[in-house]
Amino acid sequence: MRQIFCQVLWSALSATAILAGTSLVAPVLAATIVYVSNAESNDIYVLQLNRETGELTLIETVPIPGVVKSGMSTPLAISPDRRFLFVATRGEPQMVASYAIDAKSGKLKYLGNGPLVDSMPFIATDRTGRYLFAASFPGHKLTVNPINAQGIVQPTQQVLEKQTNAHSMMADRQNRFVLAMTLGNDLVNVFKFDAKTGKLEPNTPPSVSVKAKTGPRHFVFHPNSKLVYMLGELDATIHVFDWDAGKGQLKEKQSVNALLPGTTGRIAAADLHITPNGKFLYSTERTSNALAGFKINPADGTLSLIEFVPTENQPRTFSIDSSGRYLFVAGQRSHRMSSFQIDAGTGKLTKLKEYSVGKNPTWIEIVDF
Repeated sequence: MRQIFCQVLWSALSATAILAGTSLVAPVLAATIVYVSNAESNDIYVLQLNRETGELTLIETVPIPGVVKSGMSTPLAISPDRRFLFVATRGEPQMVASYAIDAKSGKLKYLGNGPLVDSMPFIATDRTGRYLFAASFPGHKLTVNPINAQGIVQPTQQVLEKQTNAHSMMADRQNRFVLAMTLGNDLVNVFKFDAKTGKLEPNTPPSVSVKAKTGPRHFVFHPNSKLVYMLGELDATIHVFDWDAGKGQLKEKQSVNALLPGTTGRIAAADLHITPNGKFLYSTERTSNALAGFKINPADGTLSLIEFVPTENQPRTFSIDSSGRYLFVAGQRSHRMSSFQIDAGTGKLTKLKEYSVGKNPTWIEIVDF
C-alpha cells in the first residue's frame, strides 16, 4: 500500500509540476558570469563561463560613467541577491557606480552613482545588501554607506578614522561582526555590526596583532565559519585563525610562507581565495608573478603547500567559480586574464587559456544565475 501511495503521490506532484510549467528535477543554473573591472580603461568586461570546458565568451564591455581621471584600481562588489553590481573608482571623482544585473544574460544596466569620502581599494556589502562597507588605504578610514532599494549607494553614514592603511573589510556569515585589515599597524580588527542600523562599534577585544611588518591586506572566512585566513602584503605570509563566531574573537594558530623561493625586490602579496568546498586556498604575489596553492587540513584548518604556479604580470586580483573547478587571474600590467582548472583531488592548477581584457584589470567577481 505504501509503495502504491508513493507512486500515486509522485504522479500527482509530477502532473502538477507539468501543468505549472515547472519540474521536480533540481533547477539548472542559467548562466555563470565573470565580471572584470579595468581601472585604466574605465570599463567592465562581462564574460560567460562554459561550466563544462572553462571557456569564456565576451558578452559585452560596459563603461563606468562619470570618471574624469582614472585611478589605481576599481574594486567590485555584488549584492547578496545578485541584483546589483557596485564598482568603486579611485580616481576623480571618488564614487561608487551601481548597475542592475539582468538575471537571464548577466548584462549590466547603469543605474547611477553614489558618493565615497575617500579613495577606496576595497568594497563589500553586508549580508543583507542594505549597506556598503569601504576601506581607504590612503585615507586611513573605514566607512559605511546605506544602499537604497533601487541599488543606489547613499551618502556615508559612518566614518571610522585612524584606521592605519585600511585595506579590506567584510561581515562574517552571520552578519554580526565585521573584520577589517589595517596594513599600517599590523592589526586584524573586529567590530560589532548592527544590521538594523548599519552601525559599527569595536568588539571586545577590538583587534588582534600580527608580527610587525606583516601588512594585513585581504582575508577570507572558511565555509565552515570556524576559521579565518589573512594575507600579509609586506611579507607574503598567510595567517590562520580560529574564529569564534559567537563572540567575534580570533586566535592565531599558524603562519605560512606564500612567497615563491628566490624572489627578490619588494614583496607585494595581493589576493587570496578559498575553494567553496573548503579544501584548497590560493594567494597571489605581484613581484614574483606567481600563485601559491595550499591544501587545507580538514581536521584543524592548517595549511600545507601544494605548489607555486607562474601567472599574469602583476596579479592583483583572482577569483574561483562556485563549482571550485576554475580559477581566473588577471594581470595589471599584461592587461590579460588567465584561466586555470583546479584538480579536485590535489588542488594543482592546469592552465587553460589567456584572454585579453581591459587596461589595468584589478577585480574579478563571478556570479551564478
